[in-house]
Amino acid sequence: MLPGMSVYTPGQVAEETGFSLDTLRYYERIGLLEPIGRNAAGQRRFTQKDIGWLGMIRCLRDTGMPIAEMLRFAELTRQGEHTIRDRIALLEAHDRRVEAQVDNLREKQTAIRNKIGYYRGVVGAGRGRR
Repeated sequence: MLPGMSVYTPGQVAEETGFSLDTLRYYERIGLLEPIGRNAAGQRRFTQKDIGWLGMIRCLRDTGMPIAEMLRFAELTRQGEHTIRDRIALLEAHDRRVEAQVDNLREKQTAIRNKIGYYRGVVGAGRGRR
């Protein structure tokens, strides 16, 4: 994005964040995004703050946080600093789930690497050729 720009079109935001235009509209409709400002012609215009928030949403979504929890996080954030402890608790619970997913993937990766080693051994021994 262009440095110094204060507002961004939905297309620019979609390109920057990787969210589709439909997803951006959906997130605004359900309240995951605060209402997006509009220009004089009624076209949506996003701010750098919106883009920063979408970066956090992308992180949460990509790590498997359900929309209901993302909405709770958004609600707590909008309520102000007195909710920081609740936000920490919500993020810590999510972090524990992410860590469990990572551990599970590491176990599966070990099994895959063991199978790769087995097949390399088969090929190296001259077997497994057609």
